[in-house]
Amino acid sequence: MKDRFRPVPQSRLGRLAAFGQIAGGVATGMLGEGLRRLAQGERPHLSDLLLTPSNALKVTDQLSRMRGAAMKLGQMLSLDAGELLPPELTAILAQLRDTAHFMPPGQLQQTLNAAWGPGWRRHFLRFDNTPIAAASIGQVHRAVLTNGRELAIKVQYPGIASSIDADIDNAATLLRLSGLLPPGLDISRHLAAAKQQLHEEADYLREAEQMRRFGALLADDPRFVLPSPMDDLLHPTVLPMDFLQGTPIESLSGASESDRNNAMTALLDLVLRELFEFGLMQTDPNFGNYRWQRDTGRIVLLDFGATRPVNSETAQIYRNLMKAGLSGDLAAIRNALLASGFVSPTQLARHGKTLDTIIGLGVHQLHENRDGLFDFAQRDLVMMMRNQAAPMLADRSTWHLPAADTLFTQRKISGMALLCSNMRARVPLMQMLSRYS
Repeated sequence: MKDRFRPVPQSRLGRLAAFGQIAGGVATGMLGEGLRRLAQGERPHLSDLLLTPSNALKVTDQLSRMRGAAMKLGQMLSLDAGELLPPELTAILAQLRDTAHFMPPGQLQQTLNAAWGPGWRRHFLRFDNTPIAAASIGQVHRAVLTNGRELAIKVQYPGIASSIDADIDNAATLLRLSGLLPPGLDISRHLAAAKQQLHEEADYLREAEQMRRFGALLADDPRFVLPSPMDDLLHPTVLPMDFLQGTPIESLSGASESDRNNAMTALLDLVLRELFEFGLMQTDPNFGNYRWQRDTGRIVLLDFGATRPVNSETAQIYRNLMKAGLSGDLAAIRNALLASGFVSPTQLARHGKTLDTIIGLGVHQLHENRDGLFDFAQRDLVMMMRNQAAPMLADRSTWHLPAADTLFTQRKISGMALLCSNMRARVPLMQMLSRYS
């Protein structure tokens, strides 16, 4: 535990130096791995040297020390990479979801003094200095007020908000220099959107308001439970809220099939309601944002910093994709993917047959469930689609990104699909989608 207490680097130069250490460590790892493979008579490619478990471990460790936007980008990659990265790399990057280092007690004390004043402990019967969770923007402490109310208190790392823009710019520079991004791929709008969202996530007053909004939207849904913010101690960098008991959502993997299916059906239903009813979506699918209460079967929803409105254009994109998928019409699905920006005209021209094969595999799986349940545990389908997509992914000159709003929405959808897959869930997907078609 002691090794996890490390100060958050706050200065611009200090964080830039940390990025330099990432680059230097990866470069050293590439050199060593390249020499080793050359000695064995191989001719390694640059991507093979970059994407090694050793390099992933170096990057993960450094990002967990930096925290902030740099670590957040690594967390996004750990989920968004899905089946694209080798399993050993995905497993290493997954450590970023909940293994940030902690602030040392002195830095924590200074941070809370700045927010609440030096006499802040008078409000509490107990305040645990060791956090119960640590993530990219802040860490969470358990506490009990003098009136007996039990709280979970999220404390933002010092200097994180002011480091967001520089961190993202530095990460983008590393990606470009690494050659992992095609030279012609314009990500400037997506970087601007990422900066805006991370600044919003660092505003705990805004997050408290989003927590209240979701609490009202789900007040009549017994499948979910949410904390409420504690207004008296609320601060832009400190968010006190009710402490709610629950185990990590991954603990569902050892539960009964019925419990797993019910929980995943609830979460998928929530995504659909966010998209088509609420017009408001919590877009961060980090598994740490969900906990499960075994005794009640309810799902605890946490962390509303990444909540953003879903505009009507984005909702219509998914409605069109859904209608096309339910119809089973390959041409309609292809056209919907093209209109959404998930597929570029160049990709369609060069890899149209491959795309049709991938679409056909998905349609077959969606429509061939005789008991009406979609089986997310079908890993064979994922592997077949991955193998079919390999030539398209290798053709880097055709890479294309949809609009940022669509990408944020897709990130939530993909994250929930990954969680359903991990939980081996079987859900009435066709029936659920049909309600909104």
